[in-house]
Amino acid sequence: MKLNDNIEIIDLGLYLVKEKTLILSDLHIGIEESLNKQGILIPRFQFNDLMNKLKLIFDKAKVEKVIFNGDLKHEFGEISHQEWNNILKLFDFLKDKKIIIIKGNHDPILKPIAEKRNMKLVESYNLGDITVLHGNKILANLGKIIIIGHEHPAIGLRKGRRLEQYNCFLKGKWKNKTLIVMPSFNLLTYGSDILRGNLLSPFLNNIDNFEVFIVEPNEKELSKTLYFGKIKDIKEI
Repeated sequence: MKLNDNIEIIDLGLYLVKEKTLILSDLHIGIEESLNKQGILIPRFQFNDLMNKLKLIFDKAKVEKVIFNGDLKHEFGEISHQEWNNILKLFDFLKDKKIIIIKGNHDPILKPIAEKRNMKLVESYNLGDITVLHGNKILANLGKIIIIGHEHPAIGLRKGRRLEQYNCFLKGKWKNKTLIVMPSFNLLTYGSDILRGNLLSPFLNNIDNFEVFIVEPNEKELSKTLYFGKIKDIKEI
């Protein structure tokens, strides 16, 4: 689904057509090991599913550059075994692409992994009038279109007594600029329900007029995107 002439939603990522660039946010690689350490016995399948999704995306779109928009790893204060191994595997899988790593709030010690493949971390990245940044803090010199992650937006829709939650993209305004909020590309967990929780990003305040694009989950194929109108209208349903 197109957000404008140049920006398309492709599964849980964004594809910039002119720049042949794929943007992925909040992968949180290593979350399974972190949960295991807390006593939550969950199988470590997320990375394989993530890689399969990337292969499906590359089959559909010509990608020359990949931007990781923050929180590539999960642990704050250490580098887990799973993070070391899987992030390096991901970099090696993308060896024929240009890789940009934007530092997220979960990435204070991602640098040693990035340096293993001679990569650097940046606070933001500009492509023409587009600025990509994680979204946990506001930076200067932003383009006309801002793309952030960090929020992990999702939306809970009721069916009788049942509440089903879906990852979603948001599109609205921040000051006089277009703001696009990406969901997490982590296939293990759903994000924060924007109708019922507190917002995390300083870019988000009153989001009633933001448009919602829901991503239907699909493990074996690329997920479809459904336009759900504005948040203020969904609240009234």
